[in-house]
Amino acid sequence: MFFLMLDPFFRADGGRWRELGLCVVGGLLAPTLVLAQEQEGVPIELLQLRNSAKLEESISPLTRSLLPSFVSGDTISGRTDLETVVEGHAMFRKADMVIKADRLEYNQPTDLARAIGHVRINRAGNIFEGPLLELRVDAFEGFFNTPNYHFLKNDGHGQADRVNFLDDQRAVIHNATFTTCKRDGGPDWLPAWILKASRIGIDNAEDVGTAEGAVLSFKGLPVLPIPYVTFPLSDQRKSGLLPPTIGLGNVNGFELAQPYYWNIAPNRDATITPTLMTKRGLNLGTEFRYLEPDYTGTAKMDWMGSDDLRDRSRWSLNANHQAKINSDWADNGFNLNLNLNRVSDDNYWKDFSRATVTTGQLSVNDAALVAANTQRLLANDAQLSWANGPFTSMVRVLKWQTLQDLENSAANIVPPYNRMPQLTTHYASETESGLNLALDMDYTRFESDNKVSNQNNGQRLFSLMQVSRSWRAPEGFITPKLQFHATQYEFDAPLSTGQKQASRVLPTFSLDSGLVFERDTEFFGRKLNQTLEPRAFYVHTPYRDQSFLPNYDSGANDFNLSTIYTENAFVGNDRISDSHQMTLGVTSRLLDPDTGAEAARFGVAQRILFDDQKVTLPGGTALTDRVSDLLLSGSVNWDPRWNFGGTVQYNPDIERTSRSTLNATYRPGSYRILNAAYRFQRASSEQIDLSWQWPLADLWGSSKQAMTMGDSAGRWYSVGRLNYGVNEGQMVNAVLGFEYDASCWLGRVVFERLQTGTSRASQSIMFQLVFVGFTGLGVNPLQALKNNIPGYQSLSQPAGSPSRFSNYD
Repeated sequence: MFFLMLDPFFRADGGRWRELGLCVVGGLLAPTLVLAQEQEGVPIELLQLRNSAKLEESISPLTRSLLPSFVSGDTISGRTDLETVVEGHAMFRKADMVIKADRLEYNQPTDLARAIGHVRINRAGNIFEGPLLELRVDAFEGFFNTPNYHFLKNDGHGQADRVNFLDDQRAVIHNATFTTCKRDGGPDWLPAWILKASRIGIDNAEDVGTAEGAVLSFKGLPVLPIPYVTFPLSDQRKSGLLPPTIGLGNVNGFELAQPYYWNIAPNRDATITPTLMTKRGLNLGTEFRYLEPDYTGTAKMDWMGSDDLRDRSRWSLNANHQAKINSDWADNGFNLNLNLNRVSDDNYWKDFSRATVTTGQLSVNDAALVAANTQRLLANDAQLSWANGPFTSMVRVLKWQTLQDLENSAANIVPPYNRMPQLTTHYASETESGLNLALDMDYTRFESDNKVSNQNNGQRLFSLMQVSRSWRAPEGFITPKLQFHATQYEFDAPLSTGQKQASRVLPTFSLDSGLVFERDTEFFGRKLNQTLEPRAFYVHTPYRDQSFLPNYDSGANDFNLSTIYTENAFVGNDRISDSHQMTLGVTSRLLDPDTGAEAARFGVAQRILFDDQKVTLPGGTALTDRVSDLLLSGSVNWDPRWNFGGTVQYNPDIERTSRSTLNATYRPGSYRILNAAYRFQRASSEQIDLSWQWPLADLWGSSKQAMTMGDSAGRWYSVGRLNYGVNEGQMVNAVLGFEYDASCWLGRVVFERLQTGTSRASQSIMFQLVFVGFTGLGVNPLQALKNNIPGYQSLSQPAGSPSRFSNYD
C-alpha cells in the first residue's frame, strides 16, 4: 500500500480530519480518511474504510448475485423483469464479467444470456471469442461454440470446437489446442509449440489444467504423445508427474528420470524420482519438505539396490531440521538445528559427484576443511542454542563421515575430531563507562577413529576473558584490549611426556589505533571525497611451549588484510601464538559526496616481528622473519558496469609475489555478465578462471541490428565457465553451453566437466527444452549454471500472478 500524508484540516462541527491520503487498492487509487474527535472529554473515533467488492481479485458467488447488471447497445427492447434484447454493439456487464456481441438476449427469471455474432466474453481476465454463447450468468453454466480463448494467469491461448462452462471455476474444452506462443498477426502463423487434445479440463480453483488424448508438437513435428497429463495454470504447486529428464555422462551412462511431485498439504510436499542409469541400474530418489510455525526441514534419500559397476547397494541420506522450542527459561526460546549427511561407501563422492551435501553451521576451521575437501567430509551435526540476557549458550554433537580415496592413498584425508559433545557459552556486556567485558567458555569431548590415524582422544575446557575500551571520534579511534586464555586438558592415553593432564594460561595485550583524514578532490572530472586511514595494531603474547599438546581444532589463519589485524595467528583453541609484533597499514577510499558510494579503495599492510614466533602447528617451523610479506589490495567500482579487485602478497626477501588474486566483472545490462579471475600461489597452484553469460547477437552489433540477420540471432546466449590449471596444463573444471530464448519456449544445451581426482573427471551433457507455461523436457542445468557463473540470470524469470484489472474491458 502506498500512503501519502497531506496537511490536516478542520471540520465545521469542531472535529478534525487528522489524516488524508491516497492508497493503491486492487491496482486503483482510492482515498483514505481517518477521523479523530479532539474535543475535550470525547474519546477518539476512527473512521475505517472497508474493501470494495469491485476492487477484489476474486468475487464470491454470494457477492456476485447481489451486484447489479448493466446492458447497453444501439437498440434495447424487452419486458421489465422478464427479458431484454439488445441489438448492435450489445454489451452486458456484471461484476468481473463483460459480454459483447452483435445481438444479446437476457432472460431475467432464468438468468440466461444468449449472445450471437462476434461474441466476446471477459471473465476475470480470461477471454473467449466466437459466434455463439449461452450462459447462466450467476452460476456461470453454459457453452460457447467454436471459440478462441486466452487465459490470464499463464498467458495460454488456443482454439476449440466447444467450451462447456460447468461453474464459475471449471470448464471443459473439446478438440482444443493450447500454446503460450504469442500470435504475430500473420495469416500463415503457426506457434512454435502446440498441444492438441481431444479434451482439456480447466480448474481455476486448483489452478490445474488436464489434457486427454493429447499430442505435443514442436516446430510442426510431434515430439510427445500424452494420453493424460496435468499442467499448471499458475505458479501454484500441484501433485502429478513432472517432466522426465534425460542425461548422458561418462560415469553413469544414459540417464532417464521420471519425477513425481506430491503436494501433500500447503506446508508439506514430496518428490519421488526413479532414475534408470544404463551403466549402474535403477536409483530411487526421494525428497520430503515441511514447513510449520515452529519448525521446518527437508529430508533427501537416494537408494540403489544394486550398482552394476560396484557390485553392491548404494545410498545417501541428507536431512536438515530447524526448530524453535518455546520456553520461559530462555529469552526467545531454544533453537534446534539438526543436519545429517551419510553415504554408503567411500567411492560415493566420485560416482555421484552431483550429490547434494549440506555442511550446517561449522566452525571457521571446520568450514575450511569442508571447502577444501568438497563432498568428502560429511558433517552430522546437532545443535541446541539459547540466550539468557547477556549469555548465549549452545550444546552440540558433531560427528564426521570421512570419504577416503581408495585409488590414491596419497590423497587421503586425516579425519577431523568428532565433538561428543561440545558445550559453549558467551557473555558480553558494556559498563556505563564504556568498558567492554566478554567471557567465552568451551567444553568439548574430542573423539576420533584411532584405526585411521594415531590421534589421542580427550577433553578440553577452554576459557577466554576479554576487557577492552574503545575511544572513537570522527578523527580516529584507539582500542586497548586485555585477554586471558586458560585451557585444561584431560587425555584418554598418556602423551609422549607421560602426562594424562595438561594446562595452559596465557595473557594477551593488544592496542588497535587509527586515524581518518579527508579531503575533497577530483579525478577524471568527477568530484569525490578521498580518505587516508593509517592504522597501527600492536599485540604481545608471551611464549608458552605447546608442542606437547594435541591439535584438536587449530589451523593457520589465512594471511590477508583482515587476519593481519588479529591477535592470534591460528584459528581454534589448541594453539595460541606467541606474539610481539606491530602491524602497520594504510587505506585510502574514494567516495561519492552525494551518495556515499565507494568508487575505489586501496590498502597496504605489513607486520613487523620484534621477537621470533616459536609456537607452530605440528610439523611447522618457527617464524623468524622480522618483516612479513607486504599485502596490497584494491577495488575499483568507478562505473556501475565494471568492477575490479585484487590482492597481492609480495615477499621482500625474494622480491617476488608469493600469492595473488585478481578479478574483474563487466555487467552492462541484464543477461550480460563477464567474470575473469587469476589466482596464483607460488610452488602450489596457478589458475585462470573465466565465466560468462552473453547474447550472441552482440557479436554482430546491437540486438536490433542482429535481428535483421534472422529471428533467432537476437535470442541466442552463450554461457560457460573455464577453470584452467596452468601448472597442470589442463582444464580443471569446465561448463560450456548455449541458451535460446524464444519467449514461449527455451532451449539449453550444457556440457559440464567436474574434476573428481588427480586423473579422473566426470563429464555430462545436459539438454533441456522448456515449453513456457506448460512443461519441460530434459535435464535442468540451471543449478550448474548458477553455481559456476556468478551473477547468472535465468532467462525464464518467474513473474507474479497477473491481476484481472490488467486485462479489463
